[in-house]
Amino acid sequence: MVKHNKKTNGPIKDVSKKEREAEEESSKYAATVIKDTIVCSRYQAASLVNKELLSLYYTVGRYISLNSRNKNWGEGAIKKISDDLQRELPGLRGFSEVSIKRMRLFFEAWHPAFTNRPSPMDELESEKKERSEEGEADTAILRIPSQDETILELELLSDEIYGCTQPVFSIDDFFRVSFTHHSEILAKEKTLEGRLFYIDRCASEFWSVDTLKSNLRSEMYSRTGKLPNNFSKTLPPGDMANRALKAFKQEYLLDYINIEDGDDPDERLIEGEIVANIKRFILSIGDKFCFIGNQYRVTVDEKEFFIDLLFFNRELHCLVAIELKRGEFKPSYLGQLNFYLSALDEYVRLPEEAGSVGIILCKEASRNIVELAVRDYTKPMGVATYRTRNEIPEKLRKALPDLEDLKKLLDGGGAEED
Repeated sequence: MVKHNKKTNGPIKDVSKKEREAEEESSKYAATVIKDTIVCSRYQAASLVNKELLSLYYTVGRYISLNSRNKNWGEGAIKKISDDLQRELPGLRGFSEVSIKRMRLFFEAWHPAFTNRPSPMDELESEKKERSEEGEADTAILRIPSQDETILELELLSDEIYGCTQPVFSIDDFFRVSFTHHSEILAKEKTLEGRLFYIDRCASEFWSVDTLKSNLRSEMYSRTGKLPNNFSKTLPPGDMANRALKAFKQEYLLDYINIEDGDDPDERLIEGEIVANIKRFILSIGDKFCFIGNQYRVTVDEKEFFIDLLFFNRELHCLVAIELKRGEFKPSYLGQLNFYLSALDEYVRLPEEAGSVGIILCKEASRNIVELAVRDYTKPMGVATYRTRNEIPEKLRKALPDLEDLKKLLDGGGAEED
């Protein structure tokens, strides 16, 4: 007897389990393809919007710079411009007095760095001379370039960044980073190489503003790649050693830990604070780290050993053991860490994973002593130092947010930034 579909009155097709699974797989694949297309389209649209915004802010910054720096305008002109804009365009956001000054900084920071043309002040003098020859008054307000002119200028100027040792810089990365990110970088990092470093990381690792601020506070650029280590001798040939070196910093700013100095050598106090603030600790060490656990148990011949902090690094594809030491570095610490790494590789590491890496995180360390101590060990290890909140200079500490205020911000209770 043939079964009929009540809605269509047609015969019901006898579909096997294998066919149903094939149809489900096909629909899942189609959904994945469409989803990827949507995400890609949204990303491209967002990138185009960001490019237009950065070009607009660069243009406005140029206009403000060339007029205000030459005193074409009187004191308080930028505030008046902001007030007039708010009145003419009610609800307009992003054009407060502070924001307009950031646009001026944005132009002045990048224009001379991207070009072999004269600096803004030289260009201003040139424009004044041209106007004077044409019979215009020196106090005339300079012209605002069109958006197309600004975008073309930025795109054409990406190939040559004079005074910079970084061999490659992509203008696409520049346009991917938001104006808020750019403003934070320009305010906190003064070197051109450092600014390009943070832009590259923001674009490639999709840093949030909070992540960027944390890495700027900890001076990631100046501390990256300077960790005393033995990576070049102990890691596989190729770029593994370079990637490992870039994954760790020489010093970490643990500004959420406030422990007064004392005779108590117990590192559990620091460990407890790190675990309680593990999200912020990962922001400090890098978003490629995944937290596995603290006091991680490894059993060898029925004896238990405990690693202070254990992570997995997705870029290096290996386990990372961190041993906390509250005082000054001692060479004997490396023997213990070397044993932990051997135990991890023997009993915990998966076959497809790279060999484990170890870091001693201590309060003080002599670079010469560390380099001499790690030289003959066969396991990849390095030594980094840390600073807690009470060790940060008072001027910098006052600039850091209060812990309670920070908790409110993390919970979404803060005001939206202009």
